[in-house]
Amino acid sequence: MSDHGPQPVVRQMPTEEARELLGLVRELIRREIEPEAAAGEEAGRFPRDLFRLLSESGLLGLPYDGEFGGGGQPYEVYLQILEELAAARLTVGLGVSVHSLSCHALAEFGTKEQRAEHLPAMLGGGLLGAYCLSEPASGSDAAAMTTRAVRDGDDWVINGTKAWITHGGVADFYTVLARTGAAGARGISAFLVPADTPGLSASAPERKMGMKGSPTAQIHFDDARVPDARRLGEEGQGFPIALAALDGGRLGIAACAIGVAQAALDEALAFTAGRRQFGRPLADFQGLRFMLADMATGIEAGRALYLSAARLRDAGLPYSRQAAMAKLFCTDTAMRVTTDAVQLMGGYGYTGDFPAERFMREAKVLQIVEGTNQIQRVVIARHLAGPESKG
Repeated sequence: MSDHGPQPVVRQMPTEEARELLGLVRELIRREIEPEAAAGEEAGRFPRDLFRLLSESGLLGLPYDGEFGGGGQPYEVYLQILEELAAARLTVGLGVSVHSLSCHALAEFGTKEQRAEHLPAMLGGGLLGAYCLSEPASGSDAAAMTTRAVRDGDDWVINGTKAWITHGGVADFYTVLARTGAAGARGISAFLVPADTPGLSASAPERKMGMKGSPTAQIHFDDARVPDARRLGEEGQGFPIALAALDGGRLGIAACAIGVAQAALDEALAFTAGRRQFGRPLADFQGLRFMLADMATGIEAGRALYLSAARLRDAGLPYSRQAAMAKLFCTDTAMRVTTDAVQLMGGYGYTGDFPAERFMREAKVLQIVEGTNQIQRVVIARHLAGPESKG
């Protein structure tokens, strides 16, 4: 019988620097993340010290300009690193993706003075970010947000509630989208709000199916006063800023999804190779072998899709459609693969003694965040066939 079991993922790193970075990340994962992952998730512990270590190691600013403390890495490299982190613990991989998303508005739309003042601490100074777009009554319909910022001299006074905020209550800063003008997409602006701003508070974390180590909470603004110097981009430019960030964020979620799927496949391969039934390993039975083959094929296809979109981004070419496709396909693949991993492991897969059931619970949220997969289909269809008819 041929040797089988988990196979190492071969990364296509474009430079020697990137290959060394991958080695650093894998060692950090082995030493700092994997030993605590299962227990940390079961206990709902947020690994704040680990994010400080990631910051010190230069892993919280990988895709950003080195001039302000970023890693200067292509998105193609950043996403492969993200996949590795998510495979070890999704709370960490998704957390890095959310932090990167939170830095985007400042890095791409802030003035040089704003970037010089704030980015070094955000990218490598130990700070952790959160991204405040969704609200209790406006998730997919982000243009319907009601959180409002009103100009008062040199300040803006923000009132409202943001919902489903990853790192809510533990972040050091929040990138906040708020209404500054009339209803609709054109009346929204972006702000960089410190967590210690008077009037900013967090609700108790949501009780979730998975990712219990990653706090998700509502953020409340009650006459929270923010200087105009912390407005990012032009007044009313917030919606395009948000959409630009979401394109990159969707690729981050796609990479995280493939990481979770790869971890589930590796677990299923190890289990079916070691578990014997009817006198031979489970992995010898054709029906199960075909399931493993389909799981691996979906993972490879998803990885190729998100990397292809990343290369478009790195080349400065449009990639919104491909980002939506990658997010859709990779997260649906993660759900299928993790479900199949549990099935392959039978009753053992359904218990907390093995990580397969955790992977399955975690995969579900990836079909929801950064725009549900139904919204991704809307985005893709608009690119293909144009906007929907109003008549």
